[in-house]
Amino acid sequence: MMNDQEKLRPIRRMLTGVLAFQLVLAGFLFLGDMGRDFSWPSRDPSAPGFDQPVRPGDQRREYDPRLPTAPGTQIDGPMPERLVLQPLDDGRALLTGKIGAGDADRIVTQITASEAEEIVLHSPGGNVADALEVGRAIRTAGKRTALRASDVCLSACPYMLAGGTERTVAEGGRVGVHQHYFGENTFLPAFMAVRDIQRGQAEVMRHLDEMGVDPMVLVPGLSTPPEAIYILTPEELSETRLANG
Repeated sequence: MMNDQEKLRPIRRMLTGVLAFQLVLAGFLFLGDMGRDFSWPSRDPSAPGFDQPVRPGDQRREYDPRLPTAPGTQIDGPMPERLVLQPLDDGRALLTGKIGAGDADRIVTQITASEAEEIVLHSPGGNVADALEVGRAIRTAGKRTALRASDVCLSACPYMLAGGTERTVAEGGRVGVHQHYFGENTFLPAFMAVRDIQRGQAEVMRHLDEMGVDPMVLVPGLSTPPEAIYILTPEELSETRLANG
């Protein structure tokens, strides 16, 4: 008669084999994703430089989050690594910098306390969840949003722009969209990664709809890879109500 330990031995061997297989598979996935991530920010060879003029049908440009700071800012050098809110003139404030994870906790408090009636945006984007939270705070505070002639609002930044009670994009200002990553984890099975993406897209669409923006504004971005950016024309901004001022 086999004792309990002998009965359990084949099960343990099977579990050990399954665990080893999962670790090897995770390793391959990790290395594959690392290869992709180490190329960031890569260049889309089909996309002209970001500073090239945009016209209908020719709107995909290189995406580089390392942009210079906005005119009129007190910050010199490259784009700040985190969002910064600072006063401008005439009842406005400038919100500039990359959108880092956790920025909303700090920026929402500042927006709520700010006496500025209009938030000027200049950001290459970043964390989607924080952008959505900042956009909601802008709407709750009853503030307008705007871009000046040399400002950009890319990637997740349009979700902050959407929060304005009125949204103005000056001629020369650039609003761009592309694909996002939502809670991507290289150790999750593919079906779980797809689930995260679907959940994230649903949240973004719900946000735009609540802000009075047509979620169809996302369509050109869905076919634009993260290393490129699709610049919306003034007509597209107006038709989707992302700019309504």
